[in-house]
Amino acid sequence: MSVVIIGGNEGMVCQYEDICRNYGCKAKIFAKESGAIRRKLGCPDLFILFVNTVSHKMVRSTLQEAKRNKIPVLRCHSSSATALQELLSEHCA
Repeated sequence: MSVVIIGGNEGMVCQYEDICRNYGCKAKIFAKESGAIRRKLGCPDLFILFVNTVSHKMVRSTLQEAKRNKIPVLRCHSSSATALQELLSEHCA
């Protein structure tokens, strides 16, 4: 399963990758905006949005891509490792 994480803390990117790997997921993580994100998203199985740490522009472009490709989006206010583990345990179980 492939996952794209939008938002979160830059210092926790490696930790997010490890958590996703433990659940058998391959992850792309965009902790901050760097250029045109729409072209970099690809077509994953799941989008995860950490809404407290992401710009409205990134949310909008992610939701447009998700709608266009019929990809589920999980939203979470907290960008902690525990929050990511809970999301993945519910969705990947």
